Amino acid sequence: MRKPADTSTPIASILAHRWSPRAYDESAIVTEDQLRALLEAARWAPSFGNTQPARYLVGLRGTPSYDRILSTLDSGNRAWAQRAGLLLIGVMVTTNEKGDVPYAEYGLGLSSENLVLQAVDLGLIAHQMAGFSPEAAKDFFGLPDEVVPKIAIAVGSPADPSVLEEDWRIEREKAPRERVPLADFAYADAWGTSAFPE
Repeated sequence: MRKPADTSTPIASILAHRWSPRAYDESAIVTEDQLRALLEAARWAPSFGNTQPARYLVGLRGTPSYDRILSTLDSGNRAWAQRAGLLLIGVMVTTNEKGDVPYAEYGLGLSSENLVLQAVDLGLIAHQMAGFSPEAAKDFFGLPDEVVPKIAIAVGSPADPSVLEEDWRIEREKAPRERVPLADFAYADAWGTSAFPE
Protein backbone atom coordinates (compact mmCIF):
# COMPACT_ATOMS: atom_id res chain seq x y z
CA MET A 1 0.00 0.00 0.00
CA ARG A 2 1.41 3.37 -1.02
CA LYS A 3 0.42 6.69 0.55
CA PRO A 4 2.56 9.42 -1.02
CA ALA A 5 2.59 12.72 0.83
CA ASP A 6 0.20 15.42 -0.37
CA THR A 7 2.78 18.20 -0.57
CA SER A 8 2.37 21.90 -1.32
CA THR A 9 5.23 21.68 -3.81
CA PRO A 10 7.04 18.69 -5.36
CA ILE A 11 9.66 17.02 -3.17
CA ALA A 12 12.02 14.10 -3.74
CA SER A 13 10.07 10.90 -4.36
CA ILE A 14 11.94 8.98 -1.67
CA LEU A 15 10.76 11.54 0.89
CA ALA A 16 7.19 11.70 -0.38
CA HIS A 17 6.84 7.91 -0.19
CA ARG A 18 8.29 7.48 3.31
CA TRP A 19 5.65 6.73 5.89
CA SER A 20 5.26 4.38 8.86
CA PRO A 21 2.99 1.46 7.93
CA ARG A 22 2.18 -1.42 10.25
CA ALA A 23 0.95 -3.97 7.71
CA TYR A 24 3.89 -6.28 6.99
CA ASP A 25 4.08 -9.38 4.81
CA GLU A 26 5.14 -12.11 7.24
CA SER A 27 6.23 -14.40 4.39
CA ALA A 28 8.74 -11.88 2.98
CA ILE A 29 12.36 -11.77 4.05
CA VAL A 30 14.90 -8.97 4.30
CA THR A 31 18.01 -10.20 2.50
CA GLU A 32 21.58 -9.88 3.68
CA ASP A 33 22.27 -7.43 0.84
CA GLN A 34 19.27 -5.30 1.83
CA LEU A 35 20.37 -5.32 5.47
CA ARG A 36 23.86 -4.25 4.47
CA ALA A 37 22.47 -1.39 2.35
CA LEU A 38 20.23 -0.19 5.19
CA LEU A 39 23.08 -0.09 7.67
CA GLU A 40 25.53 1.39 5.18
CA ALA A 41 23.08 4.23 4.55
CA ALA A 42 22.72 4.74 8.30
CA ARG A 43 26.51 4.69 8.74
CA TRP A 44 26.96 7.64 6.37
CA ALA A 45 24.64 10.01 8.22
CA PRO A 46 26.06 13.31 9.44
CA SER A 47 26.97 13.71 13.10
CA PHE A 48 28.39 16.44 15.34
CA GLY A 49 32.16 16.63 14.78
CA ASN A 50 31.95 13.27 12.99
CA THR A 51 31.48 11.58 16.38
CA GLN A 52 29.23 8.92 14.81
CA PRO A 53 27.24 7.98 17.95
CA ALA A 54 24.69 5.70 16.24
CA ARG A 55 24.85 1.91 16.48
CA TYR A 56 22.23 -0.77 15.78
CA LEU A 57 21.24 -4.06 17.34
CA VAL A 58 20.10 -6.25 14.46
CA GLY A 59 17.61 -9.12 14.33
CA LEU A 60 16.61 -10.88 11.13
CA ARG A 61 13.48 -13.01 11.46
CA GLY A 62 14.34 -16.51 12.63
CA THR A 63 17.33 -15.47 14.74
CA PRO A 64 17.67 -15.20 18.53
CA SER A 65 18.35 -11.46 18.17
CA TYR A 66 14.98 -11.01 16.44
CA ASP A 67 13.20 -12.76 19.29
CA ARG A 68 15.06 -10.67 21.87
CA ILE A 69 14.17 -7.40 20.15
CA LEU A 70 10.55 -8.47 19.63
CA SER A 71 10.22 -9.27 23.34
CA THR A 72 11.33 -5.73 24.26
CA LEU A 73 8.44 -4.18 22.30
CA ASP A 74 5.27 -2.99 23.99
CA SER A 75 2.36 -5.36 23.36
CA GLY A 76 0.69 -2.93 20.91
CA ASN A 77 3.81 -2.77 18.75
CA ARG A 78 4.54 -6.48 19.12
CA ALA A 79 1.08 -7.29 17.68
CA TRP A 80 2.04 -6.00 14.23
CA ALA A 81 5.86 -5.85 14.28
CA GLN A 82 6.08 -9.64 14.64
CA ARG A 83 5.38 -9.84 10.89
CA ALA A 84 8.40 -7.70 9.91
CA GLY A 85 11.40 -9.40 8.35
CA LEU A 86 13.87 -7.31 10.34
CA LEU A 87 13.84 -5.68 13.77
CA LEU A 88 16.48 -3.25 14.97
CA ILE A 89 17.16 -1.19 18.06
CA GLY A 90 18.97 2.08 17.49
CA VAL A 91 21.37 2.93 20.30
CA MET A 92 23.56 5.95 20.90
CA VAL A 93 27.11 5.87 22.23
CA THR A 94 27.16 8.77 24.67
CA THR A 95 30.90 8.97 25.48
CA ASN A 96 34.16 8.53 23.64
CA GLU A 97 37.86 9.07 24.42
CA LYS A 98 37.24 12.85 24.60
CA GLY A 99 34.30 12.63 27.03
CA ASP A 100 30.57 13.13 26.48
CA VAL A 101 29.44 12.98 22.85
CA PRO A 102 27.45 16.14 22.04
CA TYR A 103 24.11 15.72 20.27
CA ALA A 104 24.32 11.92 20.37
CA GLU A 105 20.53 11.57 20.22
CA TYR A 106 20.37 13.90 17.22
CA GLY A 107 23.07 11.84 15.50
CA LEU A 108 21.10 8.64 16.05
CA GLY A 109 18.00 10.35 14.66
CA LEU A 110 19.82 11.39 11.50
CA SER A 111 21.25 7.91 11.09
CA SER A 112 17.84 6.28 11.54
CA GLU A 113 16.25 8.60 8.99
CA ASN A 114 18.93 7.55 6.49
CA LEU A 115 18.06 3.93 7.26
CA VAL A 116 14.32 4.33 6.68
CA LEU A 117 14.86 6.33 3.49
CA GLN A 118 17.13 3.57 2.20
CA ALA A 119 14.32 1.14 2.99
CA VAL A 120 12.00 3.17 0.74
CA ASP A 121 14.61 3.10 -2.02
CA LEU A 122 14.77 -0.71 -1.72
CA GLY A 123 10.99 -1.06 -1.96
CA LEU A 124 10.73 -1.93 1.73
CA ILE A 125 8.78 -0.27 4.53
CA ALA A 126 10.03 0.84 7.92
CA HIS A 127 8.37 1.97 11.12
CA GLN A 128 10.22 3.57 14.03
CA MET A 129 8.90 2.91 17.55
CA ALA A 130 9.41 4.50 20.94
CA GLY A 131 7.26 1.77 22.55
CA PHE A 132 9.88 -0.69 23.76
CA SER A 133 11.85 -1.40 26.93
CA PRO A 134 15.35 0.13 26.82
CA GLU A 135 16.16 -1.66 30.09
CA ALA A 136 15.32 -5.06 28.57
CA ALA A 137 17.41 -4.24 25.50
CA LYS A 138 20.38 -3.33 27.70
CA ASP A 139 20.04 -6.61 29.60
CA PHE A 140 19.48 -8.85 26.56
CA PHE A 141 22.44 -7.44 24.61
CA GLY A 142 24.81 -6.69 27.51
CA LEU A 143 25.12 -3.01 26.69
CA PRO A 144 27.62 -0.92 28.66
CA ASP A 145 26.39 2.11 30.62
CA GLU A 146 27.45 4.61 27.94
CA VAL A 147 25.35 2.89 25.25
CA VAL A 148 21.70 3.98 25.42
CA PRO A 149 18.85 2.33 23.47
CA LYS A 150 16.50 4.99 22.06
CA ILE A 151 14.42 3.58 19.20
CA ALA A 152 13.16 0.29 17.78
CA ILE A 153 12.64 -0.09 14.03
CA ALA A 154 10.67 -2.67 12.05
CA VAL A 155 11.60 -3.22 8.39
CA GLY A 156 10.03 -5.50 5.83
CA SER A 157 7.73 -5.79 2.84
CA PRO A 158 4.26 -4.26 2.71
CA ALA A 159 1.08 -6.29 2.99
CA ASP A 160 -2.60 -5.53 2.59
CA PRO A 161 -3.93 -3.70 5.68
CA SER A 162 -6.32 -6.61 6.30
CA VAL A 163 -3.43 -8.50 7.96
CA LEU A 164 -3.91 -6.16 10.92
CA GLU A 165 -7.27 -7.90 11.54
CA GLU A 166 -8.85 -5.38 13.93
CA ASP A 167 -11.03 -2.77 12.22
CA TRP A 168 -9.50 0.19 14.04
CA ARG A 169 -5.99 -0.89 13.08
CA ILE A 170 -7.02 -1.35 9.44
CA GLU A 171 -8.71 2.06 9.33
CA ARG A 172 -5.67 3.73 10.90
CA GLU A 173 -3.46 2.12 8.23
CA LYS A 174 -5.70 3.41 5.43
CA ALA A 175 -6.22 6.90 6.88
CA PRO A 176 -4.76 9.84 4.93
CA ARG A 177 -1.42 11.16 6.11
CA GLU A 178 -1.50 14.61 7.68
CA ARG A 179 1.02 17.28 8.52
CA VAL A 180 0.93 20.82 9.88
CA PRO A 181 0.45 23.24 6.94
CA LEU A 182 3.64 24.84 5.65
CA ALA A 183 2.22 28.25 6.62
CA ASP A 184 2.30 27.12 10.27
CA PHE A 185 5.59 25.26 10.00
CA ALA A 186 8.15 27.95 9.17
CA TYR A 187 8.28 31.50 10.53
CA ALA A 188 10.13 34.64 9.49
CA ASP A 189 10.74 37.91 11.36
CA ALA A 190 8.92 36.73 14.50
CA TRP A 191 7.31 33.66 15.99
CA GLY A 192 3.92 33.18 14.40
CA THR A 193 4.74 35.24 11.30
CA SER A 194 4.63 32.72 8.51
CA ALA A 195 7.48 32.47 6.04
CA PHE A 196 4.80 31.35 3.57
CA PRO A 197 1.76 33.57 4.15
CA GLU A 198 -1.26 32.50 2.18
